[in-house]
Amino acid sequence: MADKLGIYIHIPFCRSKCDYCDFYSLAGQEGRMDDYQKALITHMKETAPQTRGMQIDTVYFGGGTPSFYGEKRLRELLRLISKRFDLAKDAEITVECNPDSVDLKILQALRRAGVNRLSLGVQSACDQELQCLHRPHTFEQAVEAVKAARAAKFQNISLDLIYGLPGQTMEGWQNTVEQVLALKPEHLSCYGLKVEPGTSLDYRVSRGEQLPDDDDQADMYLWTVDRLAQEGYRQYEISNFARSGFQSRHNLKYWMGRPYIGFGPGAHSDFGGRRYSFVRDLDRYIDGVLKGGEIIDSEELIPQRERGGEYLMLRLRTAQGIEEWEYRSAYFMDFAPLETRLRQFQAQGWAEQAGGRWRLTPKGFLVSNQLIGDLLERQEESSLDQLLPRARARFSGSQDGPFVDSV
Repeated sequence: MADKLGIYIHIPFCRSKCDYCDFYSLAGQEGRMDDYQKALITHMKETAPQTRGMQIDTVYFGGGTPSFYGEKRLRELLRLISKRFDLAKDAEITVECNPDSVDLKILQALRRAGVNRLSLGVQSACDQELQCLHRPHTFEQAVEAVKAARAAKFQNISLDLIYGLPGQTMEGWQNTVEQVLALKPEHLSCYGLKVEPGTSLDYRVSRGEQLPDDDDQADMYLWTVDRLAQEGYRQYEISNFARSGFQSRHNLKYWMGRPYIGFGPGAHSDFGGRRYSFVRDLDRYIDGVLKGGEIIDSEELIPQRERGGEYLMLRLRTAQGIEEWEYRSAYFMDFAPLETRLRQFQAQGWAEQAGGRWRLTPKGFLVSNQLIGDLLERQEESSLDQLLPRARARFSGSQDGPFVDSV
């Protein structure tokens, strides 16, 4: 059976830039779309031979706003993937969309081209909150987009929401969730607002604009977990909830440490034992691909011990959590120091054990950065405790020690 590989394609174009957005995205650059398409096609053709022996089981168009890029360009890229890569018949193919840049005709064309999953950026059911974020749509447009997607025969729709918005109350957030639940999506992503440095929102907050405090955000989050569970949405990652069978297969690759390959400025890859990313610059990416210039921004080989750290960081973001045998067999590290700490977390209500697996609770997810950081420290200390006795034993019989001076 062929190994599985995911493809991520970054579409950096947007109609306008939202105040909170830290992703590499550009407004007012529509004139570069055709050149960008040429660069993507060239890059993908050059890369395809490296993926021989691997089957593509997920394709994800992210952004930016892929739906703003135009369905004709997206269809052309999908035809290329089908022709040049080994695309699985049951591949999950996702396109991120904004409600203002899709209609029935566009969605029908995407569905015929093989797209079978939509991720719609709704963010709020309150138009005032949407305007505050400089979102380019209303909630009514989001409702109409979902209706159009159903008419186009999409049976896997994910909706993105953000809580902790400027001026948002618990009542306002609850109203958003209830109105979105009425649309009956298969998947929901609910993110706490994060103020990223250098964004317009960062500037607004620095000028005194108030956001809900950490306690208010925590209350919104815990209420959301309970409310979505009542409606049959299982939390499978800190911010992601799905009905049975509708987890995002592509995003699970990131959290489970499985290989994926990216295309476009700012896109990341974990492929062939190395991790690398491309420059966050549209012109440099286009010129680099088409004229043979450098497009790699960063690149590193990941040693096995670091992969063990990533196992903790990523798996503990998910409801699947971590398991002793997986950890020992894959990374050859002692699990006992971690388990000792996990039992202490359990006593605080931050972690739980089920079926031999350890995972964080919703309360634990709220402080996951601190908990995972603590476990990584334990892992590092344990690794050193194992390495030092070996080093001492290796050099104990040498009169000169590990170094010999030349004379």
